[in-house]
Amino acid sequence: MTKVKILKNKGHIVDIECDGHTGYGVQGEDIVCASLSSIVQTAALGLLYEAQVQIDMQRDEARGYIHIRIPSGLQSTTQIKVDAILNTMLYGIADLYEGFSDFIELEVK
Repeated sequence: MTKVKILKNKGHIVDIECDGHTGYGVQGEDIVCASLSSIVQTAALGLLYEAQVQIDMQRDEARGYIHIRIPSGLQSTTQIKVDAILNTMLYGIADLYEGFSDFIELEVK
């Protein structure tokens, strides 16, 4: 099971952590794990290249782990982009969770 923890501060997503493989299928052929990874990693790319935010990111592919921290004190125009990217990410994760809650644990605080 993949545990997804999303932390919000004042309505803004500031921390994303995904830990573990979903176990839906054989490693390397697990469509649920691949979908979740794609959603989160695409958001990270959007933050880096579209919003041009220097995120703090750690990954361990063998463990199925990714952790992204958003820096504080962003300019308002940058924060708008970050919010759009991360809220869209959350919609994608929540939709995936609805169909595969036996394999994904989602916590938003």
